[in-house]
Amino acid sequence: MAGQMGSVRQGRIVGQLKTAGVSVGDRNEKEEEMSVQDYLDNHLLSRKIEDAVNAAVKAKASDPVLFISNHMKKAFPSVITKVKARQILDSRGIPTVEVDLHTNKGMFRASAPSSDASGMYEATELRDGNKGLYLGNSVSKAVKNVNEKISEALVGMDPTLQTQIDKAMMDLDKTEKKSELGVNAILAVSIAACKAGAAQKEVPLYKHIAGLSGNGHLTLPVPAFTVISGGKRAGNNLAIQEIMILPIGASKFEEALQMGSETYHHLKAVITEKYGAHGCNVGEDGGFAPNILSIKEVLDLVKEAISRTDYNDQIKLAIDVAATDFCIGTKYDLDYKSVDKGQNFKSADDMIEMYKELCSEYPIVSVEDPFDKKDWEHTKRFSSLGICQVVGDDLITSNPKRIKRAIEESTCNALLVKINQIGTVTETIEVMKLAEDAHWGVVMAHRCGETEDSFIADLAVGLSTGQIKAGAPCRGERLAKYNQLLRIEEELGDNAFYAGEEWRKSP
Repeated sequence: MAGQMGSVRQGRIVGQLKTAGVSVGDRNEKEEEMSVQDYLDNHLLSRKIEDAVNAAVKAKASDPVLFISNHMKKAFPSVITKVKARQILDSRGIPTVEVDLHTNKGMFRASAPSSDASGMYEATELRDGNKGLYLGNSVSKAVKNVNEKISEALVGMDPTLQTQIDKAMMDLDKTEKKSELGVNAILAVSIAACKAGAAQKEVPLYKHIAGLSGNGHLTLPVPAFTVISGGKRAGNNLAIQEIMILPIGASKFEEALQMGSETYHHLKAVITEKYGAHGCNVGEDGGFAPNILSIKEVLDLVKEAISRTDYNDQIKLAIDVAATDFCIGTKYDLDYKSVDKGQNFKSADDMIEMYKELCSEYPIVSVEDPFDKKDWEHTKRFSSLGICQVVGDDLITSNPKRIKRAIEESTCNALLVKINQIGTVTETIEVMKLAEDAHWGVVMAHRCGETEDSFIADLAVGLSTGQIKAGAPCRGERLAKYNQLLRIEEELGDNAFYAGEEWRKSP
C-alpha cells in the first residue's frame, strides 16, 4: 500500500489548500492564494501535514483522520492556555483550593492539602478570616490570586518546565513563606502543572517527576498505616498522635496493602472484644480511637492484632508522638487530654527513658517528633542512641534552612516531607535531595486536611522516598494514595521494586 501511494508531495497538499482558499466577494484570487501560501510558510504546515499523512500510511492506520490528528498534536509544543481555581472542601469539611490547568493537550486538575495550623517555619495558607464564611476558613482570596495573578503570569508557558513555572509564582509572591498569594494557591497550580508536564511528555506522572529530579531508580514505598489515632487527631485520652504499622516484610506493595488492611480489621475485632464497638470510632486520619490513656496498652492492642495474622515479624511499628502538643515549658503532660488530670508529667530525660523502654519491648523502628519543636538538644541525644529512625516534622517543617541545620548538628536522621509546608514541586525535590545527600530516611506524608488527589503517591515513587505516610487503610482521601500505588506497581510490572527491608535507603 505504501509503495503504491508513495510519499505525499508537498506541492499536492499546497495545491489542495489553495483550492480551499478560492477568493470570495471582491477579493483578488492571486492575493487569496498568496495569503494561503504565506500562512503555510509561516507555520511550516505543508511539511507537518505531509509528515502526518506519511506516518498514517506507514502505520496502516485504520482511522487515518484520528491518527493524523494525534500526530499533529505531537508536532506542536504544549503551552498553558488557562488556569482556573475554585474553593472545595478537604477531608475535614474545611475549604481548600482546587485548580484546573488547561493546555492544548487537555485539562489537568489538582488540589492542595491543608493543615490544622501553620507553623512559624512553614509556608502560609491564605484564608479570608471572615468568621461569617466557613468560620473564617474560606479561601476565596487564594482562589482569586490564581484566577487573576497566577493565571496571567503562566499562560503561554511550557508545562514541562516545572522549575520555571514554580519560580514565576515565587517571584510573583515575593515573600519567603508565600503569604502574599498563599501556599494553597501556589501548590495547587504547581501540582496541576506537573501533571500537564507529564501529559506533554506522554509519560506517567511518577516518571515525569523522576525525570525532574534526576532519579533513575523508581521505588514503591513502604506504607506507614495509621492504626491508632490520638493527640489532636482523635477525641480520646491518648496523648501521642498516632501508632502506625510498617509491612517491611512484604515482597511487593500489593502484599503490603493486604497486610495493612488485614491487620487493621483484626485490630477492630480486638478493640471490640475488649472495649466494645464504641472503641472503634476513628480519628481524622482513619485510625481507631479507643479511649485509652496508656501508650503501652494501645501498643499491646496492635501487637495482639498482628499476632492474629500470619505476618508477625514482617510488620514493624512506628509512633508519631507530636510532643509539641503536650509540652508545657520543659515538661511533657501525658494526661493533657484527660478530664481528671493526674500528675503524669515527664521531663525530656524521662521521655528518652520511656522511648528506650518502648523500643525494647515492642518492634518500634521509627519515632516522629519525640520532643518539642524547639528542643533540638534532646532530639539529638535520642537520635544519637541509634535505636530507631528519628523523624523530624514540627522540628524542621520541610524547611531547607532547618533541614540543613539538623543535618549539620545530627539532630535527627529522617525527613517528613509535607508538600504544603514548602509549597512547590521544585522545592519539594530540592529538600528531598538535601535528605538524600545526608543519607537520611525520607517519609512522604499526607496532611490532616486531605483531598482525593493522589499526587503524593506518584511523588513518593518518582523520588524513591522509601516510605509513605497517608493514614489508615480506611477513608477515601487516604486510600486514594494507596490505590494509586497499586496502579503504579501494576503498570511497572516486572520493573516494580518495593522498598521493603531497604525502606530507609536513599536511591
